[in-house]
Amino acid sequence: MRLPPLQQGKILKRYKRFFTDLQLSNGEVVTAHTPNTGSMRSCLTPGMDALVSEKRTPERKLPYTLEMTSNGESYIGVNTSLTNHLAHEALTGGIIEELKNYSKIQREYKIGKSRIDFYLEGPALPPCLMEVKNVSLRESDTVAYFPDSVSERGQKHLQELLDFLDKGNRAAMLFIIQRQDVTAFSPAYHIDPIYSRLLKVAFDRGVDILPYVCKLGPQEIVVEKKLPLIFNSAFTLQ
Repeated sequence: MRLPPLQQGKILKRYKRFFTDLQLSNGEVVTAHTPNTGSMRSCLTPGMDALVSEKRTPERKLPYTLEMTSNGESYIGVNTSLTNHLAHEALTGGIIEELKNYSKIQREYKIGKSRIDFYLEGPALPPCLMEVKNVSLRESDTVAYFPDSVSERGQKHLQELLDFLDKGNRAAMLFIIQRQDVTAFSPAYHIDPIYSRLLKVAFDRGVDILPYVCKLGPQEIVVEKKLPLIFNSAFTLQ
């Protein structure tokens, strides 16, 4: 995914969840919209480098949007509104090896009272529902974790995938990891044990758990490769 021109800055503080103050490289202090409902633990602290986009339209109250931060080892994608676009590019580009034979890719598929991110169909293949989650959390090890706060919505989505699977269909969870300083993926037992245990149940019952890491830079973000999936990282057992 190509990105619009980005400006550099330094994080000052985040507040009211969707607002981040930062100082641009020209010295100006601005408030950037922060499209991320998570805790942003390990990816947004005062003093971190940041990249923001700028779009001025009459309907926008804040012209700046926080796109990435950097911890000195990796850029970290924090704009979760891009996650499904990255997933769609990866699906249509054949990057998601496990799902590359699906030819029909429908976004925002309604099931019951919910909407699941993707519905897939392909010749001689069972229909597949796929939910997508953005991953930005890294702890003191080199493991990427999800979620970074308790996710009742995520628990609900997992149960919907299991219900769809039980009807003879296929289901998948795609984790888009937007940082490069990690070597594996694990559910965050230490943050949301219910979600983490349910993800293991889903894995054991046949839901495809697909953690894919991105390559990030100021010009573009692309889904690159699959990371190992672990359910017993040393950090989660502490």
